[in-house]
Amino acid sequence: MVHRMNLQRKYLDYIKNGAKRVEMRLFDEKRSKIQIGDKIEFGISGEDGGEVIRAKVIELLKYRSFEDLVEDFPIEMLAGVGMTKAELAADLDEFYPKGMQEKYGVVGIRFELIA
Repeated sequence: MVHRMNLQRKYLDYIKNGAKRVEMRLFDEKRSKIQIGDKIEFGISGEDGGEVIRAKVIELLKYRSFEDLVEDFPIEMLAGVGMTKAELAADLDEFYPKGMQEKYGVVGIRFELIA
């Protein structure tokens, strides 16, 4: 199965330059359908037909909150070295408020790039 995930430009650039290897999302109904071996097409939010980076899901990591997930990995796997863990957690909390994290939980989707 192929899943489409939209990102802000900076996060797509982190994937493109090899820094970001874990995508973090709510573990809601949509993301609960993702399986190991599935493909993901990463693109820019609001940009149909633009740049797409393809990846294969190699591991699914379930957590209670983004804060817990971020603490378990070096920043180099989650974003770029120019970003702190606190900044990343704040960005994620802005996208997905604590109440949503408590309701669904979160998932770290480890991936590898494919051609």
